[in-house]
Amino acid sequence: MKSVFIKKDEEKERREVDGKIFRLLQKSGEMEAIIAELEVGGKSKIYRHQGEEFHLVLKGVIEYTVGDEVYIMETGDSLWHPSNISHSAKNIGKEKAVYLTISTPPTFI
Repeated sequence: MKSVFIKKDEEKERREVDGKIFRLLQKSGEMEAIIAELEVGGKSKIYRHQGEEFHLVLKGVIEYTVGDEVYIMETGDSLWHPSNISHSAKNIGKEKAVYLTISTPPTFI
């Protein structure tokens, strides 16, 4: 397999949904890496699927819910969870929130 290099202002695919932007950076048969942007007050749907996920907040404050647990995540905080537990993200900060999600298998975009 060859390496895949993407410049900082490029993306493989972009999806915009209700004030949220998801930028696919990398995807293979085993994983995908996405930069998600949530406007102030923006929230994701509630997801539940097979696999696992890792999230790293790059900017802002996110309320991330996994099952019954609620995590207040700030810049630099990270979270791992199995994806078969319901999960969602909400921007509770005063600026756009940006976070990296790495998931396996690649099922989002």
